[in-house]
Amino acid sequence: MLEIEVEDGGDHHVCRPVGELDAYTVGQFRESLSGLADSERLLIDLSEVPFMDSAGLGALIGGIRKVRESGGDVAVACNRPTLTRLLHTTGFDRIVTVAESAAAAVEVLRNPSSGD
Repeated sequence: MLEIEVEDGGDHHVCRPVGELDAYTVGQFRESLSGLADSERLLIDLSEVPFMDSAGLGALIGGIRKVRESGGDVAVACNRPTLTRLLHTTGFDRIVTVAESAAAAVEVLRNPSSGD
């Protein structure tokens, strides 16, 4: 089961999936990200995701692409070693900032040059 928490953080939006991101739940995640595609700043917080497969990764990349195509910026918060390793191994962390905490990711969104 997957729950998606969406919050308005004032100067940014937060999308926080809670549960596994896999072939069975990815449609719900993709739909939530599509609804946030016009966000100027989007934080995707993966701190409550214990597992993500290639379908989840694909939805994540697709959602980021949509936000960027609309002129927005995205940062990902991920404090789970297995997911961080997946994001590093696949090169995901070269296309978007991956921070260890939501607070660090928000700081990158507010000051994009600090994420370089």
